[in-house]
Formats: sequence, structure tokens, C-alpha cells
Amino acid sequence: MVFNREQLEQHESLILAPYGLRSAGSQGRVYPEPESASRTAFQRDRDRIIHTTAFRRLEYKTQVFVFYEGDHFRTRLTHTLEVSQLGRSLARGLGGNEDLTEAICLAHDLGHPPFGHAGEHILNELMQGHGGFNHNTQSYRVVTELEQRYPGFPGLNLTYETREGMIKHETEYDKSDASAYAPDRRASLEAQIANLADEIAYNAHDLEDGLRAGLFGPEELEDLAIWQWLKERVKWGDHQFTDMVRHQAIRELIGRLVTDVLQMTAANLEAGGIDSPDKLQRHHSNVVGYSAPLRAQVRELKDFLYQNMYRHYRLIRMQSKAEHFVSQLFKAYVQEPGMLPAKTRQRLQEQPVERVVANYIAGMTDRYALDEWEKLFDPYKLA
Repeated sequence: MVFNREQLEQHESLILAPYGLRSAGSQGRVYPEPESASRTAFQRDRDRIIHTTAFRRLEYKTQVFVFYEGDHFRTRLTHTLEVSQLGRSLARGLGGNEDLTEAICLAHDLGHPPFGHAGEHILNELMQGHGGFNHNTQSYRVVTELEQRYPGFPGLNLTYETREGMIKHETEYDKSDASAYAPDRRASLEAQIANLADEIAYNAHDLEDGLRAGLFGPEELEDLAIWQWLKERVKWGDHQFTDMVRHQAIRELIGRLVTDVLQMTAANLEAGGIDSPDKLQRHHSNVVGYSAPLRAQVRELKDFLYQNMYRHYRLIRMQSKAEHFVSQLFKAYVQEPGMLPAKTRQRLQEQPVERVVANYIAGMTDRYALDEWEKLFDPYKLA
């Protein structure tokens, strides 16, 4: 038996909670086109995102550690896949649309520049006076403008709901201009889930990568309430902190965070009497979140990671080098746009040179950026 799109849409109407977004009710695409016969609109969005050049490049873009630091640390691609898995689990547990959640999760870091937050920080500095730079806005720019894969329109022509979920993706560090997408309304359930899935993934996995890299040891985590809970769960005391114990601890951490979000969100939905997507987006606060006690413990963990990992001298050195590379590339291309590839130079007819250069650099992998820097500044490297 083959299920067509109409049957898949009917299945959605049966299994989704009243506040989950249905693909059959989508507000559509910017450029009209026939829908797929075998996929829902949100499934088609997901597939288009996976097949982009930007998605493939995430494999060699920094999460925290630059690629040459080792093969076992997270990259933007592995982080994105982990966010997607967590997003689907949360959406399934809450009756949200898994396909829409997955599409938003898979697209949320498409616009991240090379060298992680160091690359984003320096690009934003260099773009002051020219619109600034924000990786979330850049991800939106990738899917609406920069990817050129279809003859009839720029970008991917994603549905309104996926685009809205992307532009309303926010953390305590990132927030984009969503004025074109009902700014008086909150993000959908599926977009709120993507936000929490992103946070759960980077907190848990940055903790694991920091321990693996030896930036801090388990003894330095003793003052954290959440670490004391994890020690009890994995039955770890004074014996050796092995790789297996670390794996167990991270699994337990993720499990606790996901369970708490499911329980707290369900309580918020019931307390708010939320029975439709419209009511959810008009609610006075986000419904997807942690309970107050766990939120405090997560805050404590994030503060620890900031002080002991992100501000570790090894990472600061790496970030300083990254900012140096990106800054020199940006200034060189702006001063002499003739060094840009021909396809990139064509965009100068429509956009200021600073934005064209920022878009070009943001699309680079770590390796490509380093190769370009050598070609421009190493006299013994062929251009």
C-alpha cells in the first residue's frame, strides 16, 4: 500500500494534538507551485533543507572545537542532527508536528559561519553600519535567497510555518527581526520545541566535550546540583571516571531534561487551556520550558560552562586566531572584490559589497576559510 499526501494529512489530523500545526492548513509558499503527491508540505521542506549545500557544509563547521582539534568532538552537523532527534522526541511526546519540528531543527544553523561563535562575533563587528550579522537571520537568508537550486525562485520556497519557525528561533544570545511574521504572536509549539532541543543539545554535549577534552574534570563539577543528581543516578563515587561513566552521565542528563520539559509543557498547556495553534501563539508566555527547579540547575550548569569551557584559555586562543582569519579575509575582499569568485561577484549588482562578502564568508567551512586565508596571505601558496 502506498500512502499519498492526502492520506498522510489525514493521519496528521488523527494523531496531532489540537495545538499542533497541520500541514494541510499551511499558509503556503511565497512562490506558488504544485505540492508533492507523496509528501506533506512540511516533509517537503525538511527534504529540501537536507539537500542544500549549506547543510552539507555543516560537517566542517565548528561547534566549539575547530575540526583539527580532533575527530570526536561535535561539529555543526552532528549538533544539528542531535537537535533534530531531540526535537522529534519532544514533538512526538507533546502531540506536535514532528516533520515541521524536524525541518526547523535541521535549518536552525544553516547560516552559521566558520569557527563557531568566534566567527559570528567578528562578522557582526565588521558588519556594524551595514546591517550587522546574526547566524539565525543568516540561516533565514540561506533558505530564502542564497541557495540557488530551482529555476523558478530564489532559495528553497519553504512554507510559511517553517520560515516563521526559523526566524522566531531564539535563545538568550540570539533573536532575529520577525516583523514580517506576526511579531505580536509567539512562535508555534514546533518552533518552541526546536528552541529547547537546541539548548538541551548544546548544554549536554558541550559538557561531554569539555570533559573529553580535559578542559575541566568531574571534581570541578561538585558544586553543581545537577551533577550531584547525575552522580547518584550513575552510581559514581570516588572510583575512576571512565568514558563509560561519562556516556552514562550525559544520557541521564538528556533524559532528565527531556522528561522535565515534557511534563512542564503539558502542565502549561493544560493550565492555559490551550486547544489550538492560534491560542498557543497568543499565549502570554512560551509554553515549552523547564520546571522552575530544573531551570535554576540548568542556569547553574550554563554559567559553569561559560566560565570553565567557553572562557578556557585554549578556546580563547582558538577564537582569537579565528577572529584574525575572518577579519583579514573580510577586509581583503571588501577592499578588492575582484578576488571573489565570479558567481559571488554577480551579487554585487544587487547588494552592497559588505553584505556580499559576509554572505560568502558565512558559507565557508573552517577548512575552506583557512585555505582561502593562505591563498591570500601566504606568498608561497598558489592562489
